[in-house]
Amino acid sequence: MIFEHEIPEGSKLYFADSARAKRQIEQIASDLLSGHGFLEIVTPLFSYHQQQSISDERQLIRVNDRTNHSMSLRADSTIDAVRILGKRLDRNTAHKKWFYIQPVFRYPAEEQYQVGAEYLDESDLSKVLNIALDLFKALQMQPLLQISNINIPKKLVKMFDIALDDFRHINIEKLLSLEIEWLRKLVYLQHIEQIDEVVAMVPDTIKVELLKIKEISSKAAYDNMVIAPLYYAQMLYYDELFFRIIEANDVYASGGRYSNEARTSVGFAVYIDDVLEAKMTKGNR
Repeated sequence: MIFEHEIPEGSKLYFADSARAKRQIEQIASDLLSGHGFLEIVTPLFSYHQQQSISDERQLIRVNDRTNHSMSLRADSTIDAVRILGKRLDRNTAHKKWFYIQPVFRYPAEEQYQVGAEYLDESDLSKVLNIALDLFKALQMQPLLQISNINIPKKLVKMFDIALDDFRHINIEKLLSLEIEWLRKLVYLQHIEQIDEVVAMVPDTIKVELLKIKEISSKAAYDNMVIAPLYYAQMLYYDELFFRIIEANDVYASGGRYSNEARTSVGFAVYIDDVLEAKMTKGNR
């Protein structure tokens, strides 16, 4: 039996203090991004192409249009925004910096509010990373910044008898069992000042990717930072440098470099619900 006052599990309800706090976070984000030259876009709630953005299509909430074509609720904003700007609005604007504040939806009834920023035709991830960090400074938060490079696990898989699942599940024992000194150093690499020692040991194909981490780490104006060169998460479009902003087990933001139809861009998303919960919890202590 479902009572009249019940809402589906995974859905969001904000009222009074939480609704006001949510709106304040969104306003701070809007003002900051606008100040950096980003324009706002609100993408359609329904999409024909969300399967190109989601690695697991079972997460999509599907419906049919009036001509029985399959479409789904917006489950990701990045690729839809890039596609709309590049193919539908290309004659109306040449602007490259865009942001959105809107929810995404996953099966069966999960809502997630996000602030996202996309810098089209830009390959320097630091251009948006530092804006994301500025946002958390404006929110008076200093969570941990983790910088990774998805290319490193992919290249190690080709070099050794290792599966990507070993990186996804952080199977350190499997990596250490290979008894390779430079790989052991890579496993324990955490700080930018350690990179040069490891770079001197690793094969050239790994060295190139480590130096990318070093470069962006040196550009990040932030103290609470670690390097995670072996971190891997299955991403459908992020293809190289990647960052997460985290606290304990909560992910407050993530971003990276991505390619879509030969177009390289950078962007990030801030997960408003998790940020709001952290601020409300801290404020109620």
